[in-house]
Amino acid sequence: MAARISVLLADDQKLVRAGFRSILEDEDDIEVVGEASTGTEAVALARQLRPDVVLMDIRMPEEDGLAATRRIVADERLAGVRVVILTTFDVDDYVYGALRAGASGFLVKDTEPMELLHGIRVCARGDALIAPAVTRRLIAEFAGRARQPDPSPRLGALTEREREVMGLVGAGLTNDEIARRLVLSPATAKTHVSRIMTKLDVRDRAQLVILAYETGMITPGWMS
Repeated sequence: MAARISVLLADDQKLVRAGFRSILEDEDDIEVVGEASTGTEAVALARQLRPDVVLMDIRMPEEDGLAATRRIVADERLAGVRVVILTTFDVDDYVYGALRAGASGFLVKDTEPMELLHGIRVCARGDALIAPAVTRRLIAEFAGRARQPDPSPRLGALTEREREVMGLVGAGLTNDEIARRLVLSPATAKTHVSRIMTKLDVRDRAQLVILAYETGMITPGWMS
């Protein structure tokens, strides 16, 4: 039997945590291993419990969810922990802030239970929970104006095909879409993406998207 996905709930509202726990504990492959009511507590419990996924609210006392996410992502001992940001605010600033902080995904609290469960499973296997539509409109807009492109010497380690694949990831294409565009098998496209993330030392696809824009590899609207 496959190992269950361990989840830490971080939200300052007890009722919200209880609602998420009820949904998650109905699933055979997911277990809630802890609850935190502040960002500081979320970081401490992440270090203690090493969950696969942290469901992290943005607005919490002592330390908000974005600051807590940054601390978790920066901790080498928590390299396998993925953070999914939860918020009632479905606005671009929050999404971009969450991804810049190192989150692997973003969900609004009123999302359907099946979407929540899908998001947890996606992030637990190391993929990013970021819809292509969000990628195209959001990351391009905010990364493009956040600062001037900062070319990274790490990009020199990529082959021409890997640079091409990275650009398509940055544009929000899925592995299947990349495969069709470049006339590759989906497995080959996935292998390219995995190698790129390894070479560039990024945690997941969300961070790869941001890096593609911030290094100036691609620019907003480049595929238009």
